[in-house]
Amino acid sequence: MQAIVQDRYGSTAALEARDVDKPAVGDGDVLVRIHAASVHVGDWVLMTGSPLVMRIATGLRKPKHPIPGTDVAGTVEAVGASVKGIRPGDEVFGWVTGAFAEYASAPEDHFVLKPANLTFEQAAAVGVSATTALQLLRDQGKVQAGQKVLINGASGGVGTFAVQIAKSFGAEVTGVCSTGNVDLVRSLGADHVIDYTTDDFTQGTARYDFILDNVGNHSLSQTRRALSPTGKLQPNGGGHSGGAMGTLVQAMVTSLFVRQQLRPSVKFQNHQDLVALKELVESGKVTPVIDGTYPLRETHRAIDHVAAGHARGTVVINVAPSPTPAVA
Repeated sequence: MQAIVQDRYGSTAALEARDVDKPAVGDGDVLVRIHAASVHVGDWVLMTGSPLVMRIATGLRKPKHPIPGTDVAGTVEAVGASVKGIRPGDEVFGWVTGAFAEYASAPEDHFVLKPANLTFEQAAAVGVSATTALQLLRDQGKVQAGQKVLINGASGGVGTFAVQIAKSFGAEVTGVCSTGNVDLVRSLGADHVIDYTTDDFTQGTARYDFILDNVGNHSLSQTRRALSPTGKLQPNGGGHSGGAMGTLVQAMVTSLFVRQQLRPSVKFQNHQDLVALKELVESGKVTPVIDGTYPLRETHRAIDHVAAGHARGTVVINVAPSPTPAVA
């Protein structure tokens, strides 16, 4: 099968399209023919191997898992003997190790059936970004109906999901984005949209019960000015710059002394959240936003685009084109 392989840490120049063996199917595993995979900032971070402390988990000299990528959607080709809930031919989405390939194998609970109202490309986008938005709003922020929520970086991968999920919780949502993305964020259901090129939300009079900051373009103390007395700030990564790790450390330390400052959260994909996201999609409350699609051999271009920090929604790798319905 064709796959994107990385034998060393570095830039996208370290990525190579190569023929590799199809993955084995364990007793509890599902083998998926991948139609689409999505790209997020974490793929770029793992590719570079920076910060160095991360390599304790990902591989000291080179990536422990040579095929990058996590989020997929596709068709089940085979299942292990103990798999009960998924059958060959099912259309599924979920997460794997090695998404940038024609096939991937993972345990059964890594997948759920694909919503009928999504394409494979859209379903592949419901992964790390959507899970992150759900966990930060629901578990960290404990967002409730009637609260005022601000999403800084509302047009990105996490932001587009966060706007919709916060609205599904009944919050009054304000999205912050650039001029070119105002209409997009408004179309996602945001009650108010702030164009950061003309207005600075930290200098305004509006106060919020919860701020999800996906950008980190203000200091933590500046951003907290926009909170209500009982409001909470949740930083999410500190942007794409080299200072992102410093922002995370600062947020962690500050959270020990400032009650309005939530500490950074480690997000884990899990079956329960995939099911919750599927239900939001099927009810029409959440629709993935696709920035663009790239063929498998141009995965390097897709990652470079995401790393630049200007993606509108989620970038998708089109591994195998969705089948075209037959014309009667």
